Amino acid sequence: MSYSIALNFEDGVTRFIDANAGETVADAAYRQGVNIPLDCRDGACGTCKCFAEAGRYDLGQEYIEDALTEEEAEQGYVLTCQMRAQSDCVVRVPASSDVCKTQQASYQAAISSVRQLSESTIALSIKGESLSKLAFLPGQYVNLQVPGSDQTRAYSFSSLQKDGEVSFLIRNVPGGLMSSFLTGLAKAGDSLNLTGPLGSFYLREIKRPLLLLAGGTGLAPFTAMLEKIAAQGSEHPLHLIYGVTNDFDLVEMDKLADLAARIPNLTYSACVANPDSSYPQKGYVTQHIEPKHLNEGEVDIYLCGPPPMVEAVSAYIREQGITPANFYYEKFAASAA
Repeated sequence: MSYSIALNFEDGVTRFIDANAGETVADAAYRQGVNIPLDCRDGACGTCKCFAEAGRYDLGQEYIEDALTEEEAEQGYVLTCQMRAQSDCVVRVPASSDVCKTQQASYQAAISSVRQLSESTIALSIKGESLSKLAFLPGQYVNLQVPGSDQTRAYSFSSLQKDGEVSFLIRNVPGGLMSSFLTGLAKAGDSLNLTGPLGSFYLREIKRPLLLLAGGTGLAPFTAMLEKIAAQGSEHPLHLIYGVTNDFDLVEMDKLADLAARIPNLTYSACVANPDSSYPQKGYVTQHIEPKHLNEGEVDIYLCGPPPMVEAVSAYIREQGITPANFYYEKFAASAA
């Protein structure tokens, strides 16, 4: 038996390794060419101290207090030279991937479909044999190379990997390098190169209610997260609010309905900021956050959208006098040619 361990480095790179039952995470990493900082291997120096964000594991009793205090262990800190996984785990490593002598993985794939969902949004799916080995945490992104150039654009996965295929939700930027390719030149079978996965915005272990706030194509990481939740279930309530500027920006509503049907604890709503909208719910996301969604602070908030939205939501939460248990956010901005 083996377990999948996601090592998240401080420069945003994520590397997945397999740890055999009874094998320490440090030994598993070294076996697969990832040099987690390490000196003693005996639980005495604390050099390999990391933070376990998710998963079950055993630390044993072989380390000393100077290397890892009881309080640190209760908080989730681990010594990877002593940590033995008992499930899939996510471990945050306080060092760069370069220091640990690893790097982003590269993959080659081909376009399986490209569809313009609206004048503002493009759905892209890519498939390839190498992608069957692609692992990522729902919410993370990759860098896609724009064909015919040496430039890349960062896009969050909007789906989980299935049979070597993944999908993205891409904003159609007038004059944008990738947008121009996808709307004018791209066709099924065209090659695409990607590197990753990257990012610290991803679904953590669900320990309390979740409030998910999406702006525009910031919906993408949430559909991937919800696919994961649909597969594993959740005993806690989840609420998603999806905000856009114009009516035509509202996409993937059928997908949200399907996910809500598969996840009993999921509710969702959408709103359109344009006052001339014909959509029933108008205004900004903050106008549709109810006190029950904040649960007096016993809530994990995930937010993905353009910088003004992130700043507005942050200000709104402060004004409510609420301090959420966790507040994870990702800002994105469009890139023109």
